[in-house]
Amino acid sequence: MADIVLTTLNARYWHSSFGLRYLLANMGDLQSETRLLEFGINDRSVDMISVILEQNPRIVGVGVYIWNVEPATRLVADLKRVRPDIVIVLGGPEVSYETERQDIIRHADFVITGEGDLEFPSLCRRLLHEQAARPETCEILHSAVPPLDAVQLPYDLYTDEDIANRVIYVEVSRGCPFTCEFCLSALEIPVRLFDVTEFLAAMQRLLDRGVTQFKFVDRTFNLNMRISTQILEFFLARCVPGLFLHFEMIPDRLPEMLRDIIAKFPEGVLQFEIGVQTFNDKVGELISRRQDNEKLADNFRFLRQHTGVHIHADLIVGLPGETVESFAAGFDRLVDLDPQEIQVGILKRLKGTPITRRDDEWQMVYSEHPPFEILSNRVIDFETMHRLRRFSRFWDLVANSGNFASSSQLIWSGETSPFHCFQRFTDWVQAVEQRTHGIPLARLSERLFEFLTRHRRLPEPQVALSVWRDYVRGGRRDQPNFLRRFDLPAHHEIAEQQSLLPHRQARHRT
Repeated sequence: MADIVLTTLNARYWHSSFGLRYLLANMGDLQSETRLLEFGINDRSVDMISVILEQNPRIVGVGVYIWNVEPATRLVADLKRVRPDIVIVLGGPEVSYETERQDIIRHADFVITGEGDLEFPSLCRRLLHEQAARPETCEILHSAVPPLDAVQLPYDLYTDEDIANRVIYVEVSRGCPFTCEFCLSALEIPVRLFDVTEFLAAMQRLLDRGVTQFKFVDRTFNLNMRISTQILEFFLARCVPGLFLHFEMIPDRLPEMLRDIIAKFPEGVLQFEIGVQTFNDKVGELISRRQDNEKLADNFRFLRQHTGVHIHADLIVGLPGETVESFAAGFDRLVDLDPQEIQVGILKRLKGTPITRRDDEWQMVYSEHPPFEILSNRVIDFETMHRLRRFSRFWDLVANSGNFASSSQLIWSGETSPFHCFQRFTDWVQAVEQRTHGIPLARLSERLFEFLTRHRRLPEPQVALSVWRDYVRGGRRDQPNFLRRFDLPAHHEIAEQQSLLPHRQARHRT
């Protein structure tokens, strides 16, 4: 039983709600009266309501995000029908901007915009102890930006189940100094830092409990060289097998002092998520994003040639002013820099982001439904945009998945444009399969074999061996029918050969 329930719908079971753990950590004297309940976006509303009502709460706080706003709306609406006496408080980025336009607020009593670490506990105290009156219509509370020295860290609230099964999110800073118009960080105040000594003490406690994988959510981990170096040195001194650290990095900022320590980490420990987004300088100016592409390229070459870092690089389809031709040129340039993973993202209209000021000039048309992806604009019509969306999907299935680490590169090897080669492959698979989801791995392997041998006219034995090596890389023992006519090594022989190869040479997904 609890007076207060904190809940949200995660996109996957292995995700954990970082924001709700912050709220729970800062409940103070109300923490013992608060329960955190996490659900998934595919759970049924009636089942979630049943679990919530077992606590017989007086207040329910709901975290609302772009990935869960539709099922969260159903949950909140049905909860209000069953128990209209419960006070419902909403928070999260999806209701922090353009709040009045959100359908979900019709069913809520309060919305807290911005960082609610201190505002939510304060509201709960007023409601529970001061018997504050419930508003007749939803009241929007704009929380002041909390000083981080007043915010309690949430890391001790990760449970043993979280540590065993969920992503452990951490942060040493909040905010972003940049103003990229497509990103919510453009609306935040300058970067603020948590006390690094207190933060590292919390990391030590997590390490002592067996945590080996940490996902830093700082927008710009390599902004403050002193802090980023201190954190990397902390983990380097405690590096054990299985340690994995994920950071979001600024593409063109990697000075020698940071390079030196990065190079000391063993293979596979560090993963850098690097938002390239576009190589087109004019597009960069339109979206208020400036980066030195020559420094970016030099940093990528250093990381690939001299470190064991896994690079996850992002490009965005649909930015204002970005034609198919300029996106293709940027994609080819990024492939040449050889990050292990390239995420081809589709532009989303996040609530409150200033990119909306480009809507009229560039005829930006977005879906009205989550995740609010771009449908067309002045230079890319709907059919072409949808073709690029399929490109993104098949790139994930073939190039990013790790299932085709060697054979995928045969699609464009020896050609001048990886983009156009892969686009031809995408169009062909779509024409044959008429779908982008639910394609079994063996069938996708066969389609890749067919494309490489029939359309690229590569020798069948060479392609068969490459596809077979990829197929057994994940420990699979079955041999697809289309490969049985070839004299191929046994799976254990290939496994032996692959164990002798430098790990860095294979594309993989962490």
